[in-house]
Amino acid sequence: QVHLVESGGGLVQTGGSLRVSCQSSGQVLRIADMGWYRQSPGKQRELVATVSGDGETNYADSVKGRFTIGRDNADNTMYLQMSGLKPEDTAVYYCTARGNFAWYGQDREFEVWGQGTLVNVSS
Repeated sequence: QVHLVESGGGLVQTGGSLRVSCQSSGQVLRIADMGWYRQSPGKQRELVATVSGDGETNYADSVKGRFTIGRDNADNTMYLQMSGLKPEDTAVYYCTARGNFAWYGQDREFEVWGQGTLVNVSS
């Protein structure tokens, strides 16, 4: 089993910065793609940013130039550095990862989501 746990959410004022992190646990062999999604009340979950195993990044237009995604392959963690925050960035932020893990000596694929962390930007 592989699990993801987000941390770092909280309350921040408009224009402020915040960093959320995602820690994986379990018998992870390798992680291919990782990403951040967010969901606001009454809205569908939407892509924020993704990062591939070789570091290629992709951002939603709404966060380009303000958010930076990164990962540490040594300990299978990921972060999202957010700056210039706006009230419309208020949401629960979820991390997701896809890769392979060891299961009773076998190499198995996984795709998991964290429980989410709330980012609240006050106006």
